[in-house]
Amino acid sequence: MRAFITGATGFIGSFLAEELCKTGYQVRCLVRKSSDLRWIRELDLDFHFGSLLDIDSLQKGLQDCQYIYHLAGLTKARTEQEYFKGNYEGTKNLVDAALLYKNRIKRFIYMGSQAAAGPSPSIKAIDENHTPHPLTYYGKSKLAGEEYVQKHSSQLPVTIIRPPAVYGPRDKDVLEFFRTVSKGIIPRLGAKEQYLSLVHVKDLVRGILLAGQNEKAKGQTYFICNEHPYSWDEVSQTTLKILNKKGIRIPVPLTLIKIIAVIGESIAAISKKPALVNKQKVIEMQQTYWTCSPEKVKKELGFINEISLEQGIRETIAWYKEQKWM
Repeated sequence: MRAFITGATGFIGSFLAEELCKTGYQVRCLVRKSSDLRWIRELDLDFHFGSLLDIDSLQKGLQDCQYIYHLAGLTKARTEQEYFKGNYEGTKNLVDAALLYKNRIKRFIYMGSQAAAGPSPSIKAIDENHTPHPLTYYGKSKLAGEEYVQKHSSQLPVTIIRPPAVYGPRDKDVLEFFRTVSKGIIPRLGAKEQYLSLVHVKDLVRGILLAGQNEKAKGQTYFICNEHPYSWDEVSQTTLKILNKKGIRIPVPLTLIKIIAVIGESIAAISKKPALVNKQKVIEMQQTYWTCSPEKVKKELGFINEISLEQGIRETIAWYKEQKWM
C-alpha cells in the first residue's frame, strides 16, 4: 500500500507520516526544494518534489498511490486571495489529479478545520449536521476546499476531517499560550470565559488512520476532538498545576488586541510575511464558543480519546522544554 501525503513536513503531517510508516505503508510526501524536513528526515519516506499549484507534479506523484492524505494548507496569509490560492486551488488541483486514477484510489482524506463550520452558538457542541458559517478568510477557504472534495465523492472515496484546536509536541500555534501561562499569567480576552474543543495531535492522527481504513468513512465528514469542551481557564490551571506554579488572571482588552492586529498587518505589508495576530485572527479570538462533538466518529469508527488534557499538556510542555522552546 502506498500513501501520498501533502503537508508531511508540518506539525500534524509529520506525526501522520510516522504512523503510516509504522503501520506498513510506503509513504510518498509532496515537498518543495525549500521544505524543512527536520521532523521527517529520519523516516523511510519517498520525497516527491512538486507543488499543489503544479498539477503535472501531482499527477506524477500519485501514479502508483492508493491512499491520499491531504493535510497541506495555509493557516496564515495576508489576503483572502492567498488563503483561497493555498486552501482551495491547491485542493482542487489535487482532486483533479486524483481523478485520473479514480479506479485505483481507495481513500482521499481531506484535512479540513472547525473554522470551516464556524463557532458554536453556545457551549453545546455542534455536530456534522450544523450548517457551516465560517467567519474568516481561512474558514471560508477551507469550506470551499471541503465543497470541492465532496462534489467529487461519487468518483472518489473521500473523507473530510474537521479538527478543532490541535496541540502537542512540534506545535507552534498554542506555544505562545503555554509560554504566557508558564510566567504565571492567565490571559482573559474580555469579561466572559471562553470555551473550546481540543485534540492532542496523537489522538487526531489515530482518528485520521481510522478514517482512512474504515469503509464506513467513505463520503463522510467527522469532527475529531476531546469528548468535553474546556474553558481557557481550565487549560491554564492544568498547565500551572503541571508546572507547580500559581497564576494571576490578567484581563486583555479587545481594543488592545485590535491595535496589535493593525500594527501586525502594517508590518506584514512591508515584510510580505503574514502577521501572527491580524484582524482575521481577532474575529476568531473574540468568539465565546468553539466547541464540536466527536459522537459521530466514536459511533461510526470506534474512535476514543486516549490522551487526557493533563497528560497531553504534560507531554507537550516536557517536549517544549527539551527543545528549549520554553
